[in-house]
Amino acid sequence: MTAPEGAAPGAATPEDAVESPVVEVLPVPGLPEVRPGDDLAALLGGAGLRDGDIVVITSKIVSKAENRVRHAPDRTAAIAEETERVVARRGDMVIAQTRHGFVMAAAGVDNSNVAPGTVLLLPEDGDASARRIRAGLTPRVGVIVSDTFGRPWRHGLTDVAIGAAGVLPLEDFRGGEDAYGNPLNATVTALADEIAAAAELVKGKLAGVPVAIVRGLAHLVTEEDGPGVRPLIRPADEDLFRYGSRDVVFARRTVSEFTAEPVDPAVVRQAVAAAFAAPDEGRTRFVLVESPDVREKVLGRAVPYLLVPCVTEPGELAAARAGAAVQNLLVQLAMEGLGSAWTPPGGRETVLDLPAGWRPVGLVAVGHPAVTPPDREPQDLASRVVLR
Repeated sequence: MTAPEGAAPGAATPEDAVESPVVEVLPVPGLPEVRPGDDLAALLGGAGLRDGDIVVITSKIVSKAENRVRHAPDRTAAIAEETERVVARRGDMVIAQTRHGFVMAAAGVDNSNVAPGTVLLLPEDGDASARRIRAGLTPRVGVIVSDTFGRPWRHGLTDVAIGAAGVLPLEDFRGGEDAYGNPLNATVTALADEIAAAAELVKGKLAGVPVAIVRGLAHLVTEEDGPGVRPLIRPADEDLFRYGSRDVVFARRTVSEFTAEPVDPAVVRQAVAAAFAAPDEGRTRFVLVESPDVREKVLGRAVPYLLVPCVTEPGELAAARAGAAVQNLLVQLAMEGLGSAWTPPGGRETVLDLPAGWRPVGLVAVGHPAVTPPDREPQDLASRVVLR
């Protein structure tokens, strides 16, 4: 079976699925309190598993078995250690990206159902955890490690997969047609997440049942361990909502090394429109240098795109207004996934044959970053702020 062009790795195709399967979701009650070093596969040996079952295990007991327990008076330090990137904040609430690539509240650090003074971290590698558990189970089953996520545009929590082995994580319908013959161009179903959410219906948050069996989806269980949950994680360059509104300004970085990928002029014009939203009273101008030869003459090196901000009157006030406009421009470029570097004029701007009265105040090189810039280091405000 050949998957549709562009299908994600590990994705099922429409032809792979069976029609209208009857699915059962069964709780596994009676498991003992899990402690560090416990063999979860051995604990599940009496669960009555059958070939083709999918075992969904709450990440909390996986973390306990793997001794991901930390002594801490509160979650603050643990959250910081587990955070790869802060996406948004509001008061004490932090939405963070973990090193696994998950974007979730408190970087997945949990202080419920653990001893006072301790917190629980996510498994080090959920896919590896799922593979180890699967290897210890005799029937041919799939294993999903689940955790609870919030959703940005809807109230309530739901369980999703943070680790998987032997389960197809995605079902790719692209290239097919619906019942009316309409082509399906964007339909990719998150199978592993749907299974994790279904299992939570019988596990519950307070029932003390950390494991469920989903039966009837044997066509989604694979011989090999498969790609795990990696195909479910959206790459940064595809994430249209990568930054929370409070973190937009902090997303801008100075980027000087670019790939050879061309820059869409329409995107640059949107950024220029954002620049003109600054309080400059219409006095800032921009030269859009779209000729590769002219860019190299002005900047002294090849870059995918170049803008030259200009002012039309002398004085510090005009320069300050231009600075506000350029900052808007740089932030908007960052929101479009573009890198930029603002440098002083180089003295070669005469080749631009500027209109009378236009005075360059800088050069802005633009392109797709060759390397993802790191997050900003925390700033020491006390050393840079004076109160009067």
